[in-house]
Amino acid sequence: MKLWDKGYDIDQLIENFTVGNDRELDLQLARYDVQGTLAHITMLESIGLLTADELPVLTAELKRIAADIEAGNFTIEEGIEDVHSQVEHLLTQRLGAMGKKIHSGRSRNDQVLVDLKLFYRDKMSQLAHQVKLLFDRLQTLSEQHKDTLMPGYTHLQMAMPSSFGLWFGAYAETLADDMQLVATAYQIANQNPLGSAAGYGSSFPLNRTMTTRLLGFEDLHYNVVAAQMSRGKTERAVAYAVNAVASTLGRLAMDVCLFNSQNFAFISFPDHLTTGSSIMPHKKNPDAFELIRGHCNRLQSMVSEVSLLTTNLPLGYHRDLQLLKDVTFPALEQLSKCLVVAEYMLQHIRVREHILDDKMYDYLFTVEDVNRLVLQGTPFREAYQTIGHQVQEGTYQATRSVHHTHEGSIGNLCTKEIARKMLRAMERFKMKD
Repeated sequence: MKLWDKGYDIDQLIENFTVGNDRELDLQLARYDVQGTLAHITMLESIGLLTADELPVLTAELKRIAADIEAGNFTIEEGIEDVHSQVEHLLTQRLGAMGKKIHSGRSRNDQVLVDLKLFYRDKMSQLAHQVKLLFDRLQTLSEQHKDTLMPGYTHLQMAMPSSFGLWFGAYAETLADDMQLVATAYQIANQNPLGSAAGYGSSFPLNRTMTTRLLGFEDLHYNVVAAQMSRGKTERAVAYAVNAVASTLGRLAMDVCLFNSQNFAFISFPDHLTTGSSIMPHKKNPDAFELIRGHCNRLQSMVSEVSLLTTNLPLGYHRDLQLLKDVTFPALEQLSKCLVVAEYMLQHIRVREHILDDKMYDYLFTVEDVNRLVLQGTPFREAYQTIGHQVQEGTYQATRSVHHTHEGSIGNLCTKEIARKMLRAMERFKMKD
């Protein structure tokens, strides 16, 4: 069954190629297709395209289909082109001609669009929840280890004293910034395209404000052409959100892999969270974080893929846009898995104390000693040269004292202030009543 069927068969090779793996991907849209259709038929009844008797019958049957979807009993049958066709097929099969009325006033173009908008809106909300869980874990670790010093690096050379509180807190605040992009993608998705039809509206007196309210969208895509142009635009916003979170998570994974190695040995994990070697009995590898790093590096290509698929397409719908689902759906699922595993691993992270007691870290304190001289009245450049000469001559003796008090430093992590940043970002996800 095809919604565009005109009484002739399409070549099987061409059908297989054009459908691709849409049937499998569309199963993720099934609940949203029913949700969009329920709102659409309610609106159709209000403008007289369905009778008052037909609406409750169609509504009840759609809710039965929704229950089958939630129970995992919904499939797209062989010969049915996509999820939209399957839902309409089931209604027609069970209710006869009444089931065929649900497509009045909409095209498959805006039907797909509303499904995707609802899907991406939910996925961005879920992503926000998972990012917030990781954020909370990092904030807890930051406070727990705020007094545990570790080396800070620039150019992978020892630079200045840092702390585990500072390290964990840095990634927490970066996630708060990333959440702004997730929220932006959510808000772009949270607009109603239903009623734009094939991209040029409808001669039916559709009440698009009504479907916007019924579907809980924040606003309409008013211009019907702009609504169709949002296919690809929404995915690009989602891709930037995924890119931001994946970039932060991948960088954290790299740090973990580095600091877990024997040459650093700043952190460790319980044996059951590591893997071994088939030839080296001593190996306990952080494979979970290595895979997170690899997956997150791949996920950052999502922006390029979406951009290349949508750049310079002429106005209106084009079948190229179908391929966006191949990019975005698996990416969202993979990022979700990475976030779950990262948060789980960090529940069990072990932090080594007294790292800086080793004399190899003496030079970390040179800046502290320069600043100490400045506070005693020595001009900065002279203080810098004094300590520099001591380092060059091998006479430098580290005082090993750290006095950082300004906002965001070792002694003043501003954990509560960072939490408020995250809270402000999360407030952008509030749904319209």
